[in-house]
Amino acid sequence: MKKIRLALLSGGVSSEREVSLSSGEEVFKALDKEKYEITRYDPKFDLKQLTLDADHIDAALIILHGPFGEDGTIQGMLDLLGIPYQGAGVLGSAIAMDKLLSKQLYTQHDIPTPDYLGFYRHDAIDIDHCIAVLDLPMVIKPVSAGSSVGMTIVKSKQEMQGAIDLAFEQDQALIMEKYIKGMELTCGVLGNEDLEALPVIEIIPGDAHEFFDYHAKYVPGATEEICPARIDDDLTRQVQHLAVEAHKVLRLDGYSRTDMILDNGRLHVLETNTIPGMTATSLYPQSAEVAGYSFTRILDRLIELGMERNNTTP
Repeated sequence: MKKIRLALLSGGVSSEREVSLSSGEEVFKALDKEKYEITRYDPKFDLKQLTLDADHIDAALIILHGPFGEDGTIQGMLDLLGIPYQGAGVLGSAIAMDKLLSKQLYTQHDIPTPDYLGFYRHDAIDIDHCIAVLDLPMVIKPVSAGSSVGMTIVKSKQEMQGAIDLAFEQDQALIMEKYIKGMELTCGVLGNEDLEALPVIEIIPGDAHEFFDYHAKYVPGATEEICPARIDDDLTRQVQHLAVEAHKVLRLDGYSRTDMILDNGRLHVLETNTIPGMTATSLYPQSAEVAGYSFTRILDRLIELGMERNNTTP
């Protein structure tokens, strides 16, 4: 069987560069070398080479996080080069990366999400008005950063300006969101036309973490993750339904992972990730394994779906 000529993209220029490089290394080790001829590219340095090699690449596997990886920019470049890739295209990537736009679409399609306010850097922000609308505590975060970078749970008026400044360090826009305390859940979706909701994961940040922040996400042992989540069958179906609906509403393809909070029996959708963490112990592969996909097999499936979307036979 002829090997698929695969471009593995990791690294990039976002604040999540190191996580991307680490994930790329694990993905490289897990890929079936009998099936793929793999060339690795770091978009921080190798975009010219990727362009020169385009005619000799059958598919790309994007293991990038944050701006210039998840926001549609690298996807647009690959489209121009005629290289199929896994996951969302330009439109879906751009929509899902923008938390403010995502929440507007959730609301329009009756997907429950915490109350929120959005601001751009040039806006005048009336802190007293924001507190009156959302109450305290509240969450302040950049609109387009990933992995909870720049996010703060604000508990007092005195903390507001510092949290606003921190969010604006990462992006030109921020979102203020009503703080919902409850069980943290996440659910993956797999497929193009026929969507499969994966088993739900319950996330329990360690005592040192108030929420599932960057450290809790990526430091081994900082968080307990239980799959399947300790919820009943009816609630599981509701979580899976919302994950699929969010995937559809945001115009996604291939795969996604949607994060939620369960509070007093009510689910609240927080955000949808178009390139979930992809190490063997990341949330999406954990859930996929419970569904019967090994790490190597889920990578195969993502590549197959990307090529299928582009009418290319692996």
